[in-house]
Amino acid sequence: MPSAITTDVLIVGAGVAGLWLNARLRRLGYSTVLVERASLGGEQTIKSQGIIHGGTKYALHGALTGASEAIADMPRRWREALAGNGELNLSATRLLSEAHYLWSPGTLAGNLTSFFASKAVRGRVDQVKGEQLPPALQDRAFKGKVYRLAELVIDVPSLLANLAQLAGDSLLAGERIEPLRDGEELAGLVVDGREIRAQRIVLSAGAGTADLLHALGLDQPAMQRRPLHMVLAKGPNLKPLYAHCLGGGPKPRITVTTHPAADGQWVWYLGGDIAEADGVAREPAAQIAAAQKEIASLLPWVDQSLVRWATLRVDRAEPAQSGLVRPDNAFLADQQRLLVGWPTKLALAPDFADRVLASFERDGVRATSQPDLADLPRPPLALPAWEQLLP
Repeated sequence: MPSAITTDVLIVGAGVAGLWLNARLRRLGYSTVLVERASLGGEQTIKSQGIIHGGTKYALHGALTGASEAIADMPRRWREALAGNGELNLSATRLLSEAHYLWSPGTLAGNLTSFFASKAVRGRVDQVKGEQLPPALQDRAFKGKVYRLAELVIDVPSLLANLAQLAGDSLLAGERIEPLRDGEELAGLVVDGREIRAQRIVLSAGAGTADLLHALGLDQPAMQRRPLHMVLAKGPNLKPLYAHCLGGGPKPRITVTTHPAADGQWVWYLGGDIAEADGVAREPAAQIAAAQKEIASLLPWVDQSLVRWATLRVDRAEPAQSGLVRPDNAFLADQQRLLVGWPTKLALAPDFADRVLASFERDGVRATSQPDLADLPRPPLALPAWEQLLP
């Protein structure tokens, strides 16, 4: 039987929320064990586009919403971490782009013109032209307008590797999880037969959290899923593009990020409105056809005969909201020793950790244990979707 462990904090789910929280806690002197049943970041995190939003896209009608206010400080905090002088040292994480862009393929609608001039985004958005344009838009046929956002795009695989390094010996591969109780009180978890006792247990397993709660005999907090049907395009002629293409509605018509493949080619990863309701309903072939039509319309100078295509379905797991709307902030609920939450977005991982630490401060949870964690079975890093689907 595996040896028992006593630790300060037991975290289940090694996506960006669990990994970021784990690194924050270890830096503050807490002992931690972070359990992952599959691969590090292998679900929502590795499937994200790597955009560290500052909220601008949520203000497309000229006013900052709750979501855009909540997320406004995230680019600064991530930049400090990437520079090695923030709350974490993420200097080993690759920065793909210093900025994300808003791109209008034609004349801006009136309400968007006022949006760009409004106090809500003044100082956060600048128009760019000519050689300042993203490489993929530097074509004589391009007639649109482009605005630079003070946001950044990171390489998620390198982020996961960086956070795994910060985790040290705290990572544990484990599939079967059961409650460990002292009488009626949850004292920890039994992971593949190994008893792990902790002052606090944090569930940050994304879509897997509902099953974990069920295993603990709980049905709250409730979870919702908001699906996406993303599109991947890979070709030797694709050039870097990190941009939201504006349509007529409150959501970007299409969001493009560009990622390096192992063979040196670029991969375009397409989200935005194309990946939402209508896209979710389409079969992969129809979704690829829709994406090809959009690219032909928006970027007609791209030779699609050289491009290979694939699609990827993503389940965004979040706390349940009325009408399945997107939550504005990271979410955390606590039930004595058990804390349950979702960051709701890659960029909000620091906000999720803040909420856990605020709970510890309120309840007087202090670092006490220093367990021997040598030789724990360790989960692997997730492989990027484009390496699996478009090798």
